[in-house]
Amino acid sequence: MSKQTVPLDYANSLMYELEKAFWDERGKGARFRMTKVGYQYFEEKVRPLLQSAEVEDILGKIQGVLKSEGIVAEVSYSREERLLRVSVKGCIHRAVEEKMLAKEVEPFTCVPANLIVLAIEEKLDIPVELAEIKMEAGACNLLLVLFEKRPSLD
Repeated sequence: MSKQTVPLDYANSLMYELEKAFWDERGKGARFRMTKVGYQYFEEKVRPLLQSAEVEDILGKIQGVLKSEGIVAEVSYSREERLLRVSVKGCIHRAVEEKMLAKEVEPFTCVPANLIVLAIEEKLDIPVELAEIKMEAGACNLLLVLFEKRPSLD
């Protein structure tokens, strides 16, 4: 069996069309339905690496996977209590968001952000929300909010 790859332009054009169709159907509500995009990738590539329940360790593992897989060139972050600021440079999906911006639709989904959210929610059992995606020169700057631990009914 030969390993066949799909051209990035083709994959990104399909992602754009799917994202745009969802936006056309749901508007801003689409944002809250896109949080699990990347879940299968998370299961296969990220989850097996997660050992620590420390945010910095989790981010380091995700950063390593994204860089080694060629999805991003660089990921950096800073944390201020409940706010996590993440900067993603060289993302292979940036073209999708640029097309959305050309249609005057602010970015509302980000696979690297989703991987971070999925990992933190699983390892720390706290809700995380992607509050903002700002595309700036050479980077997507993400703002994630880490909420209080979920109450237990035990």
